[in-house]
Amino acid sequence: MTMPAYAPAYAAADPAAQFRPAAERLRLLLLWLTGAAGAAAFIEPSPYEFASMLALLVFVVGGLTVRAAFMPLAVLLILLNVGFSYSASTLLNQQPILIWVLTSWYLAVTALFFAMALTVNTEARLNALMRGCVIAGVITSVAGVAGYFHLLPRSDDLFLLYGRAKGTFKDPNVFGAFLILPALLALQQVIFGQAWRAIRNMVLFGLFSAAILLSFSRGAWGQMAFTALLTLGFSFITTRSSNQRLRIVLIAGLGAVAIVLFLAALLSIPAVAELFKERVSLEQSYDVGETGRFGRHVLGAMLALDTPFGIGPMQFHNYFPEDPHNTYLNAFMSGGWLSGVCAATLVLLTLSFGFRAVFVTTPWQPTLIAVYSAYVGLAVESAIIDTDHWRHSFLLLGVLWGLIAATRTYDPSSQALVRRRVAA
Repeated sequence: MTMPAYAPAYAAADPAAQFRPAAERLRLLLLWLTGAAGAAAFIEPSPYEFASMLALLVFVVGGLTVRAAFMPLAVLLILLNVGFSYSASTLLNQQPILIWVLTSWYLAVTALFFAMALTVNTEARLNALMRGCVIAGVITSVAGVAGYFHLLPRSDDLFLLYGRAKGTFKDPNVFGAFLILPALLALQQVIFGQAWRAIRNMVLFGLFSAAILLSFSRGAWGQMAFTALLTLGFSFITTRSSNQRLRIVLIAGLGAVAIVLFLAALLSIPAVAELFKERVSLEQSYDVGETGRFGRHVLGAMLALDTPFGIGPMQFHNYFPEDPHNTYLNAFMSGGWLSGVCAATLVLLTLSFGFRAVFVTTPWQPTLIAVYSAYVGLAVESAIIDTDHWRHSFLLLGVLWGLIAATRTYDPSSQALVRRRVAA
């Protein structure tokens, strides 16, 4: 009998035979640990580096699934970093720049690792990694909210920056952006989970939303609103259940009311209201003017046209008062036209391939919707902030490519065989 065109990737390798149950349980634990370690981002190197490296080594020893579908991702990440390395070649005697380049290569490797890891036993591995990310979100959100209201010792030193919650991160903007994925995962469980699970995740979604609000990050606020609507929209379109569609509509309405009430309660606190008024303004001193955030984007783009090989990583502030605060511009500046074109191409390909995968019915479709929505939000925010070394941005990238590949070759019987083998 002739096999379908999508079958060989599974049938030839027989994924159930690629691992023993005990070894696979170790892999699942390490994926969970890697996701959970993302909460500790206030030290360098962070626990995330150690956890992801350990997971990578264990997976490599046991075997990783390499697919032709990952070639665009691999080639673009390699060329992106080749551009960075070449542009930095005369600056590598400076330790910060050397570390910057090595970090870029390492984060690219983590993206490829997540993609390859999720092509076998996709559902279980994805669930383990995402549960870890939610735990990380809980840890850092509790620290941020409790720290903001001075419920923890040394709050100002450890969990706040300029009166803004930063949890266990160095920067409130990264803190707020990191929580988008855990919030969307909780939202999906509210939509599709059983009653008790939906209630629990309502509480989690409220916690994440409060922490994002108290980060006073305008980018995170915009991301939260946009990606939540995107998640609800995709879920409404793709679900076949009229009951779930009704639940989505009710959640959207009740969520909007809850946010308004919560915001009103917070704004009744004078200190919160003052900081909120300051942050919501679109005329921040560092945004406007010829060399403000958006002025620098224009001036930087003009400079990029004259410097095909870039000016090198971490050099933009030598030409202008501050960093570019634009990831796409920073790619052109740090690695020249090669890195800039590859960065933009990678984002466009990911958005295109991910959009197609969102509408394919698989066991991981709800999670894919949340991951894709979070990536779309990150791609948009990258135009106003430097996200090129955010750990979770490479996690989103790798997970999305892994799910895209797994969705293309999805075979229900093969996935069921893997689950039975692991449970044995």
